[in-house]
Amino acid sequence: MNVQELSDISPWEWPEEAGTLILGTLTDRKASEKDRLVASELAGDTVVLNEKLADALLNIVTFGEESIELRSRAAICLGPGLEEAWLGEYDDPEDLPALSESFVRKIQRTFYDLYSDTGAPIDVRRAVLESSVRHPQDWHTDAVRLAYGSNDISWRVTAIFCMRFVKGFETEILAALKSPDPNIHRNAVEAAGNWELDAAWPHISDLVTSKKTEKSLLLAAIEAAASIRPAETEIIESLVDSYDEDISEAATEALAEAGLATDWELENEEDEEDEEDDGDEIE
Repeated sequence: MNVQELSDISPWEWPEEAGTLILGTLTDRKASEKDRLVASELAGDTVVLNEKLADALLNIVTFGEESIELRSRAAICLGPGLEEAWLGEYDDPEDLPALSESFVRKIQRTFYDLYSDTGAPIDVRRAVLESSVRHPQDWHTDAVRLAYGSNDISWRVTAIFCMRFVKGFETEILAALKSPDPNIHRNAVEAAGNWELDAAWPHISDLVTSKKTEKSLLLAAIEAAASIRPAETEIIESLVDSYDEDISEAATEALAEAGLATDWELENEEDEEDEEDDGDEIE
């Protein structure tokens, strides 16, 4: 088995040797760029992530002879581990985050140094910032504000993405909902949902109900709607029956997050039973 084949399998079904395979591909500079990019993605999955894999990713990020794309991907793929450490509990020895507190500090020091190095490739600097904010640090607020004020659209996209994790940018998020740039718009929708910005509700609800909303934006809006007004998710219910599996799944998960999925399913089952009864009566 190789990493390409592994990527087609659900992480929960990976064989025991998956971590070893991923690590071997990551550290093999003779392996193809394509395989190492895939290995980076797989290494960041918390199902297999450990400090050996994280260290391999970090070494790629800091090694200037690696491609910019691979360095950036490796940085982004450390994000889930940082977020798990931020949200996790270190008091429960039975359920510890994959990365120790000391290793998280190592990553964050490295990321800060790379972000601060204006001679480093812009894409790498953007990637380390986007990854680092998933475990918020004091320096992030100024970094995000600087990125938001940039004339470079790529930095502005990074800024809006980071606002999903860094507090204090409600005004900027609401303004970004009006952006014509699709990446900024989508990230602003996700940030509004994360911070449950009620002022964003009219815009979010319009996106959910419009037939013209682009799919990736619709998926983000569905999740945001359930977060902002969990008691008003009737606009999502009809999407559960969508022919598009991604949309149907997103709507079902949003209802579950809102705590309404069970009630909706029961009501739906009752409606189906009523329809069956009506059919019996007609016969």
